Parts: sequence; C-alpha cells; structure tokens
Amino acid sequence: MATLPAFAGYGIELEYAIVDRDSLDVRPLADSLLSLLAGHPAASVERGALGWSNELVSHVIELKINAPAPDLADLPAAFQAELRVVDGLLSARGARLMPTGMHPWMDPRRETVLWPHDGAEIYATFDRIFDCSRHGWANLQSMHVNLPFASDEEFARLHAAIRAVLPLVPALAASSPIADGVPQAALDYRLEVYRGNALRVPSIVGDVIPPRVDTRAEYETRVLAPMYHDIARLDPGGVLQREWLNARGAIARFDRHAIEIRLCDTQECPRADMGVAAAIVAVIRALYNGRWAPMRDVQALSDAMLVQQLRACIARAEHAMVESGDLLAALGLPARRMTAGEAWARMVDGCAGDIQALAPSASEAVSNIVARGTLAARILRATGHAPDRARLRGVYERLCDCLVSDRLFMPA
Repeated sequence: MATLPAFAGYGIELEYAIVDRDSLDVRPLADSLLSLLAGHPAASVERGALGWSNELVSHVIELKINAPAPDLADLPAAFQAELRVVDGLLSARGARLMPTGMHPWMDPRRETVLWPHDGAEIYATFDRIFDCSRHGWANLQSMHVNLPFASDEEFARLHAAIRAVLPLVPALAASSPIADGVPQAALDYRLEVYRGNALRVPSIVGDVIPPRVDTRAEYETRVLAPMYHDIARLDPGGVLQREWLNARGAIARFDRHAIEIRLCDTQECPRADMGVAAAIVAVIRALYNGRWAPMRDVQALSDAMLVQQLRACIARAEHAMVESGDLLAALGLPARRMTAGEAWARMVDGCAGDIQALAPSASEAVSNIVARGTLAARILRATGHAPDRARLRGVYERLCDCLVSDRLFMPA
C-alpha cells in the first residue's frame, strides 16, 4: 500500500454486537455471519470497498473500509448498504445488530465466547493473561479512525494534534452509559472499564493518553519497547509482541504509516459515526496546521493535564469542565472555563466548512450531538435513571432500528 501524506486518506472501522432479534441478548454468530457473507467458511470477507471481520469475541462483528478513502462523503451510504444486507441475513436467523459502545445487560462471565478460528491463539493468549470474560474486553464496540502520515515530521505533528483532542472525544462520542442492566456512574462506561482492563501489564494502556514523542525511534523507545519487555514474562512465545498490543487511546501503526484513534464509542447509525469522525478530524487538522496555536504549544501540553481532562470527560461527557488555559488556547477557545459540550459547539462551528467538506451528509449528526447531547445522554433521557429490563429493551430496540434505517436517535 502506498504511503499517504497527512489527511490524504481516512480509514474507518465500526464494531457492532450481534443480538437476538426478540430478547436482544448477545448471540455468538460472527462465524456464521461471515460464512454467509462469503458463501463459504471464512474469518473475514471483502465486499467491494468494505469488509467484515471478527474482533476477539463471537458476538462482535467489525465493518471497515478496505483502503483509505479520500474523504468521508460516500461512507455513510456505503456502510448503510452493507448493514441492510447483514440485517437481512441475521433476520432469517432470529438475530440483528446492536449499535452503541456496550451491550446494556450482557453478563461477560456467563456469555463470553472467544473467537475459535483464525487468530484464536492471539485471543487465547490475551484471555490467559488478562481474563477477557469482563467488561473492557468482551463487551465493547467502538469506531477506529485511522489517519496517515508519510514522514517523521508529519508523524510528530499528527501525534501532537491527536493528543490534544483525545481528552474531549468522550464529550462528543460517549454512547455507553448502561452496563449490567443499570446506568453507571460514567457516561462513557466503555472507556471507564477499558482504561483498567490490562492492569497486570500497565504499560499496555498507560494513562490512555499517549506521551509526547517526536520521532518513530522515540516512540519505539518510550512506548513499544517497555510494553514488549513487560509482557515478555507472560508471553514467552512473543504471540502478542506487536504494535497492536498497544491499547492507548491512539496508537501508531508504523506497519501501515497511520495513527489509529480508538476512543470513539459506536454511534446509532453510520451517518452519526461519520459526523463524529469528521468533527474530530477537522479539529485535528486545524491543530496540525497551526490554525489556533503554534505547534510547539500543542506539543507542550502536559500529559497529566490531558489525562485529568480525559477522565473528567469519561465520567461526565459533555458536562465535564474544561479549565486548562493551555488546552483552551491550543484549541482556539476563550481562556475561561467551559463545559466540554460548549467547547465542542465552538469548535464545530469554527470548523463547519471542513466538516461539511469531509462528510456533507453527516454534518446534521454533529449538530444534533451539539444541540441535544451525546448519545449517552440521550439514551439516559429515554431510559430514565432506574429502568427495568422491559424499558431498556424498548430503548435499545429503537437504537437497533436506527442502525438499519440510518436514523438519528431522539428520546421520545
């Protein structure tokens, strides 16, 4: 694959849970679905510009583009067409796909089924070391956004710009306020459990926010080498000692000259996902180009401050306060405390032209989030704060319908 310069292409991956069409309980049908799509037993399937594959557990399926797209404009329709095909295949088997960042009542201890086919040794090793029958492993669905770079200079600028935006991502993309059948303390509960899922080898996730680095060599020394060293005693065969072991909120993929952003919860439909992606990319590009502050100021943002801001946004999403003058200045915002939701409203307004150019059909979805709140907040308005199973099932049925019909979720 040819190396692309920064912002010359975009890679998108979306994860969904396979659930029973009536009860909405998870169903481990990923291998069956992939075989249906391929027409023969398969671990992954390419269908034109898009492809399907499995992720760790047998009830989760991933849909992604097979090559970087020059923009996001055509992706909502392309993803939507594939989702309708899959809905038809699953419907015949009494199943469907569920969006959002977590299944709301899955019991990982009882319901986890690890993928048993290609890659099984990798997943079995993860399970042996970290116990994957837990939230943070078995119960999570996310969108990954891949941004390319072509040189050390581009890598350093892109990495710094991404670091600055990461803490605010949950304030735009949180969609996982419910787990174990009850509302949780964190609006982005997927990230709350994710950040502690590998405590046996802390260097894998770190503080989620990656440290400042200026070159590939520095990244390999500061991020990859310690991680490989720390896990070697538990993984003597080297099964996991690859770039993808890194589980921070953004990881360098030098094998494909890209940085993969991993903090976005899956939204209710691809149009909403592309809207979130377009907003995040537009702000990152503005930072990369020095639109609001010199790159040296963006690179100098404190690790501790960024980590603290991320944790606040994981807990409260758009209601979290942004108080760091350095971060506000880097993002071109007034030097006064404001909510993360207000920060996104101002940035979306300031980058409206770039967002529209990246994903014209998705700009409404960003406006909806800014005006009505994250999907997590809208889900809670629909369920109330003490929902029973019937109430939860009704709300998540609507979310499943949104996925197939390309409809934004609005509380009744």
